[in-house]
Amino acid sequence: MEWTDEGIVLGVRRHGESSAIVELLTRGHGRHLGLVRGGAGARMRPLLQPGNSVGVVWRARLDEHLGSYAIEGLKLRAATLLESSHGVYGVTHLASIARLLPERDPHEDIFSLLEHSLDNFDDIGGAAVHLIHFELAMLSELGFGLALENCAVTGETTDLIYVSPKSGGAVSRSAGEPWRDRLLRLPPFLRQGEMHDDLTEQDLQDGFGLTGFFLLRHVLEPRGLGHSDARAGFINALTRQQARAVLPAP
Repeated sequence: MEWTDEGIVLGVRRHGESSAIVELLTRGHGRHLGLVRGGAGARMRPLLQPGNSVGVVWRARLDEHLGSYAIEGLKLRAATLLESSHGVYGVTHLASIARLLPERDPHEDIFSLLEHSLDNFDDIGGAAVHLIHFELAMLSELGFGLALENCAVTGETTDLIYVSPKSGGAVSRSAGEPWRDRLLRLPPFLRQGEMHDDLTEQDLQDGFGLTGFFLLRHVLEPRGLGHSDARAGFINALTRQQARAVLPAP
């Protein structure tokens, strides 16, 4: 058995004295593991960092075997990503969410979104938007997508500012006002057709609150899991950055 693909490194664990088992999210073969001989050595270690894009050839005697990877670098983002705390936390969290996908099941849209997110992760505010969109896409990919296009009560497509925690459907301002304390907030950047040039701290916190609520209920808790420490670390880094931005100049 043999195939060639491109992948994004999600994680690596040492195997024996010098080899490593590498977990990739590949474009055409989904989340897939393979053995890299010499993967624990100094030459390969910089290549096998989470967030890097690599070209791979996978070989095995039978399809169900672990198999081995021959790997070459395509886009080595890790060195840049790991220079900032939000980059470290963000990449770690993205990898932890991608691991929720079933093994060896192709998800090309998720692969493309992950690749796009990692390519645009320099600014912490933009990185937060990409991370929230990725969580939202993962909910859809796993069968728990939110219906944010029109109001679940009236069918309206405008002035959608809430989300029902029961149905996952958007709710308009007028329909949701009597129950506003029981509803989740839908930030502008997640509404259809709205730009996010004027993002506020509250918008991002609302976005994380929204996706976090449904991820926990539908995906993580049924698996006996909770949110990753890296997610909390990213949100804390975001909060600190936003606090510094509003401090008066000395």
